[in-house]
Amino acid sequence: MQAEQKKYRILVAEDNDFVRMQMVKYLRDDGYDVSDFYTAADAVTASHDHYDLAVLDVRMEPMGGFEFIKSMRSNNIETPAILVTGDSSPDLLSEASHMGVSAVLIKPVQRDRLLKTVSKTIQREERRSG
Repeated sequence: MQAEQKKYRILVAEDNDFVRMQMVKYLRDDGYDVSDFYTAADAVTASHDHYDLAVLDVRMEPMGGFEFIKSMRSNNIETPAILVTGDSSPDLLSEASHMGVSAVLIKPVQRDRLLKTVSKTIQREERRSG
C-alpha cells in the first residue's frame, strides 16, 4: 500500500461482531483510518463526518445497508459504498447496481478481496473527482 493512501477514512457498519472486527482489523492493518459501528443506524449520525468510503452490511436492524445509502444520498453525501452480504441473489445485485454501489462482497469476507476492492474503489473515486 502506498503511504498517501493511509489518509483514507473508512466507515464500517456490520452487526456481526466477529465479521465487523475482522474487517476493521484487515483495514487498519493495511493503514486505513477506520470507524466501526454495530448498526448502520448508529453510523448514520457518523456519516455526516467525512468518510472516503463506507463498508456496509446489507441486512441489519433497524437500518440495513441500502437504507443507509439512501439516507446518505438524501443528505447529499456521495461517499462510495461497498456492501457486504451473505445473499448473492440477482435482485440484490440488481438493486446494488441501481443504487450505484461500488461493489458487493459475499461473506465470509476474505482479507485480500476486501483490501483489493477498497483500493480499487478509492482509485476510481480519485480518477472521477480529478
